[in-house]
Amino acid sequence: MTVSPLQIAAFRLRQHHLAERRSSDLVAICRDVCGIQAQVMGAARLALWARAARVVRQDIDSLLWDKRLLIKTTAMRQTMHLLPADEYYIYLAAIRHSRMDALMRVMARLSITQKEVDAMNAILLEILGNHPLPQLELARQIKPRLSRKLHTWMKLSWSVFRPAIVAGLVCYGPQRGSQSTLVRVDRWLQPLPQISAEEAQRILLRKFLRAYGPAGIRDFCKWSGIPIGEARPVWASLSDELVEVSIEGAKAFILRENLHQLETSKLARTIVRLLPSFDPYMLAHADKDHLVHPRYYKRVYRNQGWLSPVILVNGRVVGIWSRNDASTKPFLRTELFEKLPKTVLKEIEEEAERLKQFGNSCQLSL
Repeated sequence: MTVSPLQIAAFRLRQHHLAERRSSDLVAICRDVCGIQAQVMGAARLALWARAARVVRQDIDSLLWDKRLLIKTTAMRQTMHLLPADEYYIYLAAIRHSRMDALMRVMARLSITQKEVDAMNAILLEILGNHPLPQLELARQIKPRLSRKLHTWMKLSWSVFRPAIVAGLVCYGPQRGSQSTLVRVDRWLQPLPQISAEEAQRILLRKFLRAYGPAGIRDFCKWSGIPIGEARPVWASLSDELVEVSIEGAKAFILRENLHQLETSKLARTIVRLLPSFDPYMLAHADKDHLVHPRYYKRVYRNQGWLSPVILVNGRVVGIWSRNDASTKPFLRTELFEKLPKTVLKEIEEEAERLKQFGNSCQLSL
């Protein structure tokens, strides 16, 4: 079966709550897009803003720290994400093995054993107790109780707490001033269901294809961080659920349950969206030609993993944006990659005004 790039764009925009802003359920949005990257928390808030009918900063903070329906932790590609708390166990089980193996290979260079890591994690949990604690305070308390090798790890690593985060023992708690805190997962969330890594990976692959299909195994591995050797049997186990489609001669796969929706997907009108840095829509596929012309690739996907905020028209990048600091200038500075119709330029202005209102209400540094 052959599908057009416009059909695919329409399908993905709808799956990402970008075609229409009908929902204000931020947990459902996080669920449908397989998490919101939150390496920069301001960008995570903007990714939700781009999709929700209504959102203010207090809504997001309440879901994270009061209701605890979202969890902030490292997940795919070892980057920070906001995930639905009731699905955390799936993400954890699906990616824990490969992430822990990679981490232990690094720690082995310092002759640090799994037994030593387990002891360090136990000390951390003891210190944490029932309440969130700032990372600097945790580091101060734990350091005297660690071996010399682990002291060296503390100096070299971005976080002595990384093994506990990867293992799902701790996650991020509310800010205390400028400091982030950590909390014990078993004291922060309801008891987590048990699930095998294989079943969790099958669930995660289905979720990925619902949000980002059509796609291939290479895309899934790049997005999830799961090595391709580990992903192949998972992909093969879903063969009866997958349908191959052709996109301008290239092969990709969609879940059979989504095939009719893909076939009938179309854009009823022009869709203009301003997406922030690290928006999930921009991060799921190994090949980015469907998103941005190769000529402008490095304007969007910059050095050291940084992404520019982008102007998206019908699912494709037509420019980048940044905030003007001077109050006498327009709110946003835009750099367009192509000439656009006046109607589209007007929609960009309307999106910028909506963004300005959200930014002001949240006191965001955009």
